[in-house]
Amino acid sequence: MNIEKKVMGNLTKCYSIAPLRYKESDHILVAAEKVDRCLLFDTDGNLEDTLWTEPGGVMTMVQVPGTDGQFLATHKFYSPNDSKEARIVIVTPQEEGGWEVRTLADLPFVHRFNIIERNGINYLIACTLKSGHEFKDDWSNPGKVYAAVLPVDLSGYNQDNQLKLEVIKDNMLKNHGYYRVEEQGVQTSLISCDSGVYQFIPPAAPSEPWEIRQLITEAASDAVLVDFDEDGEKELAVISPFHGDKISIWKKTGEEYKEVYVYDQPAEFNHAIYGGMLCQKPALVIGHRQGARNLFALRFNPSTKAYETEIIDRDCGPANVYKYTKDGNDVIICTNHGIDEIAMYTLKA
Repeated sequence: MNIEKKVMGNLTKCYSIAPLRYKESDHILVAAEKVDRCLLFDTDGNLEDTLWTEPGGVMTMVQVPGTDGQFLATHKFYSPNDSKEARIVIVTPQEEGGWEVRTLADLPFVHRFNIIERNGINYLIACTLKSGHEFKDDWSNPGKVYAAVLPVDLSGYNQDNQLKLEVIKDNMLKNHGYYRVEEQGVQTSLISCDSGVYQFIPPAAPSEPWEIRQLITEAASDAVLVDFDEDGEKELAVISPFHGDKISIWKKTGEEYKEVYVYDQPAEFNHAIYGGMLCQKPALVIGHRQGARNLFALRFNPSTKAYETEIIDRDCGPANVYKYTKDGNDVIICTNHGIDEIAMYTLKA
């Protein structure tokens, strides 16, 4: 790949990235893990606006479907040891300028969430990393997965009138990983924790229960489903364990996934992950935050029947990545947490 890098800006402990459709144009949101700004960029990487300067602690941002620039975000998740006051907020652009921020739901330790749709109903699914702690690095209270039907109109929700969430699965120790995957036309949630990787399928109707499938039992930090070898069956790519140094590919054999590949280079504190098409080929993009702190792509070579890697950037410490296509080129936005850098990588095959 021919890779062109552009530094979009600098943001202390930059972390979360999300697309935003606003004023009939595509934009990119970037926010900080600690107390710092949330920024809005155009898809060329130019800064357009600052949405807030504090409180930060943003792990996830997701646009509310069908809106002009309204999105949900986590606030006050600063670390696994400092997130008792974490919540999900509603962020709405104002006609006179500026952005209104209101509470949708207080949810201590909320780390990842998403909005997924089935049969015209939007569901909010939210994952808490843990459910409480008494001291630093206390993991004695496992996380949970919550869900609710997301109303079309969010104007009535605030600190005094919050959306009620229901626990759909508990005992999720180190409940860290989330990735949305479409299966047979249905949006599903891939959730990773210490007891393995689970796939959550939203109900066909709000009165019905969620379907939960456990794909593997290996402790996992993050996972994606991608058909890397293009045989018609998606493989499971896994980072393990929590913030771990192992990257593996699992292939479905019968009804079970079997490990078929393990990345053999040092990659400490793996964190950033993308799975999907890259330069017209299925790929896994991984960034790790310790050691060499590289951002790299992994792809299956049909000629050699082997997985091969290509470095995208070195010594940058990626936290998260987001990929889109513009003017015929694939673009990766990366929050290079290790060097407080927001970067754009334009890839040409």
